[in-house]
Amino acid sequence: MNIHIPTPLRTYTGGLETVTVSGATVSAVFEQLTIKYPELKQHLFTPEGKLRSFVNVYVNDDDLRYLADKEATAVTDRDELTIIPSIAGGTSC
Repeated sequence: MNIHIPTPLRTYTGGLETVTVSGATVSAVFEQLTIKYPELKQHLFTPEGKLRSFVNVYVNDDDLRYLADKEATAVTDRDELTIIPSIAGGTSC
């Protein structure tokens, strides 16, 4: 499956915008992703192995947080996964 990497994390994928890994579930895909690109792990997951709260993940166009099976959601090689980090900050007008 293709995984779209946000600009701030491309440093850890050798500058690649999209990487391809296999897996039967979102969790398995993330496992393969962090094996292939180990530096990503600390930016995506807590030390306890939970997806960080500021990391938003979409399977095709569906927000992972709202899918019934969450990380256990089944995927195929034709699906796409998009990682979008939350952005905070700014100034008041």
